[in-house]
Amino acid sequence: MAMEVLTLGDEQLRQKALAVKKIDESYQRLADSMLDILHKQRGVGLAGPQVGVLERIFVVHVEGDVPRVFINPSIIETSEAQLSFEEGCLSVPGVWAELIRPKIIKVQAWNERGRPFTIEVGGLLARVIQHECDHLEGVLFIDHLSEAKRERLLEKYGNLKLKKLKKKISR
Repeated sequence: MAMEVLTLGDEQLRQKALAVKKIDESYQRLADSMLDILHKQRGVGLAGPQVGVLERIFVVHVEGDVPRVFINPSIIETSEAQLSFEEGCLSVPGVWAELIRPKIIKVQAWNERGRPFTIEVGGLLARVIQHECDHLEGVLFIDHLSEAKRERLLEKYGNLKLKKLKKKISR
C-alpha cells in the first residue's frame, strides 16, 4: 500500500476520522504499512488521517516498547498531574513546541486483530497516544498553542518549506 505523510495545509488533516466498523485483515496490512512509514520517517506515532485514511486508527512505536496499533481508541482517564514536553509532528516537519498534557492516561482500543485492550501508560507513550488521538479529531499539536506561539511556528514552517523548495530548484 503506497502512502505518504500529508503535511500542514492538506484539508484531510483537519477532518474528524470515522469509526472503524469491522476490523478485518485489511487493517493488519494498513497498520504494517503505517509502521513502515513511521520507521522510515523516524517518528513515534502516525494516525490514519496523516496518510489520507480518515478512519480511527493510529500506530505508535516509542523506544524501549513494542510497536502498537490502536483502532477506535478512547482515552477514558487522565491524571491531574501534567507534564510539559517538546512535541513535533510528521505532518508539520521541522517545528517543535512545548506542550502541557496529562502525565498518565488510560486508553481503550482494539488492536489490528480486532481484540479489545485497555492500558494505563505514562511518559512518552502517553504523550504520543494523546497526540495521535488529537489527529483523529482533526486537531494538530500547534492548535494547543497560544495564537502568538502558533503564528511564530507557522512562520518558521513556511520558511523551512521555502528553503526546501529553493534547494530543489537549484539542483
